[in-house]
Amino acid sequence: MIALFIIIIAWAVLMQFTLKQMIFKGKYEYAIFFLMLFLPFYTTILSLTYQVTGSPLAVNFFQFQKELIVLLGLVGFVAYQKNLNDYPWRLHIVDKLFLAFVGLSFLFMLLPLGEASFVNRALYFKNLLIPGIVYFIGRNSNFSQEDYKRFFTIVFFIAISAFFVNVFETAIDTHLQSLTGYARYMLDIQDIEASGHFGLTWTFETSAVTKRLASFFSDPLELASSILLGFSAGLIFFLTSDRKDWLLPTIVMFTSFASLLFAASRAAFLAFFVMIFFIALVFKLYKLILTGAAGLVAFVLYVLFFASEDFYYFVVDTLTFQSTSSVGHVIEWVLALDSMVANPLGIGLGMSGNVGSVEDELRVGGENQFLIYGVQLGWLGMILYILMLYYAVRVSLRVFRQSENVMVARIGFVAAAVKVGMLLPLFTANAEVYAYVAWTSWWMVGHSVMAYQKIAYPKLALS
Repeated sequence: MIALFIIIIAWAVLMQFTLKQMIFKGKYEYAIFFLMLFLPFYTTILSLTYQVTGSPLAVNFFQFQKELIVLLGLVGFVAYQKNLNDYPWRLHIVDKLFLAFVGLSFLFMLLPLGEASFVNRALYFKNLLIPGIVYFIGRNSNFSQEDYKRFFTIVFFIAISAFFVNVFETAIDTHLQSLTGYARYMLDIQDIEASGHFGLTWTFETSAVTKRLASFFSDPLELASSILLGFSAGLIFFLTSDRKDWLLPTIVMFTSFASLLFAASRAAFLAFFVMIFFIALVFKLYKLILTGAAGLVAFVLYVLFFASEDFYYFVVDTLTFQSTSSVGHVIEWVLALDSMVANPLGIGLGMSGNVGSVEDELRVGGENQFLIYGVQLGWLGMILYILMLYYAVRVSLRVFRQSENVMVARIGFVAAAVKVGMLLPLFTANAEVYAYVAWTSWWMVGHSVMAYQKIAYPKLALS
């Protein structure tokens, strides 16, 4: 009861601040601050609410806060434009790709394809539309230097807080989710029965039956993906700040990497090093690349000659796709590819992925974000999504290199680093449902596109 009371007070303060800024001061872009402080705790808030109240209505109250704020942000943009006809609508290729992707999704929602009901198709379309609106808000966010500081302060706060919750979980040898009513919430609200040795789901444990921690995120995989945001933000501050300001960025990087270890996600662990390699290329840190290569060789030698037998076979089974988890991924990929070959134009929304609007008996594939879109929207939908990611990274990097505003350059850097780092999780999970890292990074991409347009067309007042 006390935990829920604290949540309600924190939510009320955050909502009051956000609505005051958005409605009375016209700062519709402040929607991103609410989302960044709400989304990491989303499932914890819902499960605690249900544990205390036992009311689905109370759960629904908090469940739709994120959509409400996003829509208010969109309405605020329209309401505070003096004349939309005078707005300089110069579209970048990322804008066009996003519009094409959302437009294709809207068409598939209307078409009676597949066996999913219209309601489920509409709910799935909502999951595709909201990130597009968040991107649009980022595309039109006019931030002061103080606003940029708030943005990165929140990123740092989430990274450090997640670590300390992980430490707490380790100290009591219990998942936070075991204390918040997660299993009951998943069963009664999501219709997902508890599984695994810890009474949660299999995601919360390794193949060696050790705990994988999630902190206050929905599961360890979301935590592991989200730390990419915290680490890259800490790193760019470390690289672009005065040497005397090294402490906070270093703490953020340390806590982010530690949380990655607590989450024990192989895909995210590899993604972390892919991101580091990408960053080394961006900064031309060739010594770092050589150091990473030497570390990889050392790891291989350790596995071959010094590791325990259990660890040796764990690594071998992972690389050869013989572990239970890896085999599951391969099976899902094969099913999805088979569907795409048989139905190159797609089989309709609500037919793939691991979101609530997709019924288990209808699901085709679900552990690869690219194939999830390919199954539902056809090869065209998957290609559009891939192109969105490619040009998102490209334009964000250009902003990082060309912007004279250090904070804007940092936004571009983090956007590019996170999108590159998320590539591996996208291959092994429905990673766009990790709302904190997905929505925040799409906001950053949108903001980077706006900044690039100002650089490329300085005479245009784009926002």
